[in-house]
Amino acid sequence: MQDVSSLVAQAREGRPRAVARLISLVEGASPQLREVMRTLAPLTGNAYVVGLTGSPGVGKSTSTSALVTAYRKQGKRVGVLAVDPSSPFSGGALLGDRVRMSEHASDPGVYIRSMASRGHLGGLAWATPQAIRVLDAAGCDVILVETVGVGQSEVEIASQADTSVVLLAPGMGDGIQAAKAGILEIGDVFVVNKADREGADATARELNHMLGLGEARAPGDWRPPIVKTVASRAEGVDEVVEALEKHRAWMEERGVLTERRRARAAREVETIAVTALRERIGDLHGDRRLTALAERIVAGELDPYTAADELVAGLTKE
Repeated sequence: MQDVSSLVAQAREGRPRAVARLISLVEGASPQLREVMRTLAPLTGNAYVVGLTGSPGVGKSTSTSALVTAYRKQGKRVGVLAVDPSSPFSGGALLGDRVRMSEHASDPGVYIRSMASRGHLGGLAWATPQAIRVLDAAGCDVILVETVGVGQSEVEIASQADTSVVLLAPGMGDGIQAAKAGILEIGDVFVVNKADREGADATARELNHMLGLGEARAPGDWRPPIVKTVASRAEGVDEVVEALEKHRAWMEERGVLTERRRARAAREVETIAVTALRERIGDLHGDRRLTALAERIVAGELDPYTAADELVAGLTKE
């Protein structure tokens, strides 16, 4: 068993091993997970969480690395959660984004962690919210969450980040993808990366047109900016940081940031509760109560919804 209080204290001092152990406890759904979360709770709520999503090949890892450099120039501590697709054999992360961010490996002000999605849909790992809390409590000023890169299904990042950045690149069909429901709605800042390629201006124009066709905005509402970058050369990255800071200021001024974080906490509680209930229901396989309800459904005495209500009512009374 780990000494959680000691680990948290070491993480607050910026010791990467302690941070790694805390995130490992989270990922492994350790019996100490609840103790970890209780200890971290009063230490969280200070970090600015930025999500980066987009189709494979748009340069998410390169852009993330460039943003790390930009924020470190401002003297800010940065945490990175790079969610990779999982190996179907080992369950481990396949791509290893830390390799592509190796320039920051020796920087004590940067913590980078690759997390396996482990089959979780939506572009994130199931443990992402808790891992964000660990980095927040460890003193990170900015946390960058880079999603798997599977396209339209990645809208979950909007529920975990304060600001969502959608990356696109010319010549990859992203303009057409952006017209579809999904990433167009979740973007707070849009970045057309690899802007030195032919078609970058056309992609930006098409994206601007699609945003104009979106919901009508009242005066003072946030209109997502479109920034062109060449992340591999750090071109346009300062403009992305400026756009992020403007969005953060806009949210703080209107109370949107607090409301987003409140909604995020509510979803987290709901997810934990539903997961616990699902586990309890899973334990019922072969249980007489479930079998009896199934028999009544087959006999036409009961419908599945009423049976489910009875089952849930019985479980909540236990």
